[in-house]
This record gives sequence, C-alpha cells and structure tokens, in this order.
Amino acid sequence: MGISDSTLRKINLAGEGPQPEVGANGRRLYTLGQINDIRRLLAVSTRGRESIDFVPHRRAGEHLQVLAVTNFKGGSGKTTTSAHLAQYLALQGYRVLAVDLDPQASLSALLGLLPETEVMANETLYAAIRYDDAKRPLSEVVRPTYFDGLDLVPGNLELMEFEHTTPKALTSANRTGEGLFFTRIAQAFDDVADRYDIVVIDCPPQLGFLTLSGLCAATAMIVTVHPQMLDIASMSQFLLMTRDLLGVVRDAGGELRYDFLRYLFTRYEPQDAPQTKVTALLRNLFGDYVLTNTMVKSAAVSDAGLTKQTLYEIGRENLTRSTYDRAMEALDAVNREIEGLIRAAWGRT
Repeated sequence: MGISDSTLRKINLAGEGPQPEVGANGRRLYTLGQINDIRRLLAVSTRGRESIDFVPHRRAGEHLQVLAVTNFKGGSGKTTTSAHLAQYLALQGYRVLAVDLDPQASLSALLGLLPETEVMANETLYAAIRYDDAKRPLSEVVRPTYFDGLDLVPGNLELMEFEHTTPKALTSANRTGEGLFFTRIAQAFDDVADRYDIVVIDCPPQLGFLTLSGLCAATAMIVTVHPQMLDIASMSQFLLMTRDLLGVVRDAGGELRYDFLRYLFTRYEPQDAPQTKVTALLRNLFGDYVLTNTMVKSAAVSDAGLTKQTLYEIGRENLTRSTYDRAMEALDAVNREIEGLIRAAWGRT
C-alpha cells in the first residue's frame, strides 16, 4: 500500500477500518478485501497526498485498458502470464476483469472454476457476442473470484460456437455494425466498462474470429515468446497472418488503437546459451518493443500449477525458498513493468 508498518499499527490501535485476525504470536493477518478497505480509508483521511496513490482506479478521461495476451504458439505461457498479471493488478488495488477467450478454459480452471461442470450453456463470453436472440449482457456472465477486485468471464468449449456462427452471419443480409464480428467483444465490454480499470484477455492459440475480435477490442497487446528458434519461427508466421487479417479488418471499418505492444520472454533460462542468443537477436530487432524483464522458467510455477494455484497463492512455505524467491522476483518485475505501461497510457507518472 506504500505505507509504513507504524501507520498500519496506528490504524489498528485506533480501531479504524477492518480489524485483522491476530495470530498466537501477535502477528496481524489481513485479507485482500481488508487491505482494499484500508486503501479506501487512507484515500479519504490522508491529507497532502492524492487519493489515487492508495486507490488507483481510473479517473475521468482515462479509458478502460484492455490487454490481450496472445501468441499463435501453444505452450508459450499465455494463460500463466494472464492469471498472474490479473492477480498482480488486483493486489495493487485495481478493479480487474479476466476474460477467458480460450475454449480450453485453462484460465477459468486456474481461477477456481471447473469449465466442464461449473460453467453451463450461455455462461461464457459467447453469451454476450452471439448473433441470435439468446444474447445476454456481459454483466450477467461476469463472476467474482476468490481474489477481491478480480472478476472472471469464464470459458469452455461453447466459445467455439462463435467460430461456426460468424461465417453464417457474414454471408447473411445483415451487414450492419451490429453484425460485424470484430466489434462484438468491444461492444460487450461497454456494458461493464464503468466497473473496471483493466481487462486481461487470455487469447486462444489460433487466429480465428474469437482472437481477431479480441485483438480489435484491445488497447494493448502482450505477445508471449518462448525463446527457442522453432517458437520464434511460429511467432513470425503469427505476426504475418495477424498483419494481413487485421489489415482486412481495418479496410472493413475496424479501428485498431494500441497504447502499446510488447513482447515478453517466458520460460526463459538464463544459463541456456541458445536462448540467450535468441533473446539478444530479438532485442536487437525489436528494441523497446521487448519488455526489459523476463519470466524465468521455474519449478515454483510448475509446483503451484499442480494444485491449480499461482505463485501469488501457494505461499513461500510450500516451496524451496530460494526457488520461490527467484520466481517471485522475476514475476513481480514483469508485472510491474506492464503496470508502468498502463499508467503511462493513462498519462500518470
């Protein structure tokens, strides 16, 4: 929260705000919901400091940030990146909506929902972007998660229906703006835009209508890259196809306005000489379009995934401390850098 321990202690002793659980050793334990309550308390009571420092919600004139995490190659770390980024932003006090655009629904599973049994028909994003009378407002699909400030639009195999019904809609007589597939996700977000600061979209590993509509709704793009030569070759094809397809969308009237586009190295092994050469090559080619920080390959991420948890959940005591600390340092550095880009897009320092 950017305050000292003594300030927190004074709030507790004065009986202001939420009262934490006190352990046997006198240690005070706060939930994330309680931390956000304290943020709001400080925003109201503290003088000489802008409330935005404690509650970083969007202000007037700051548009909804929609981050699309994408790559054509499966296994590049899109879902892991999306889940950790969404949770990190929620921990910082932002109002975050995670959107699972992948029919495989790994993000939904990682955030606590079983897509096969807990996500029924017409309860995914497809419900808000479909072409028939069963269309629903996105607000009816959004679900809260166990992370305060983080909501989820779940996914499952139903999302594939959009790939099947869109060609029919494109060939029908209805060619109004309502029927254009690349505007539908952006229009769906309009229904809940005032409730969130940031949307994180986990895109599927394919360039179908879902991905294109997601990219057209995005204000920023994070391309995850595993620094192996075969993955780089695949990414090159992804970028070429994306350029051509988005060019067609633009010619059809679609607007593409990205505040930033960045490449993120994932599953990076600093001791691997070939990976080091590949990262050096891409940094030389793309310059500032590559994030300075990398997400290192770590057993800590894999161990957390065994129980469908993230590093922000599993707890340091459950892993080898040096492994956990190294992974958390890399993860926080990546997410902090992306947060900085979001704040810069809003015009904040």
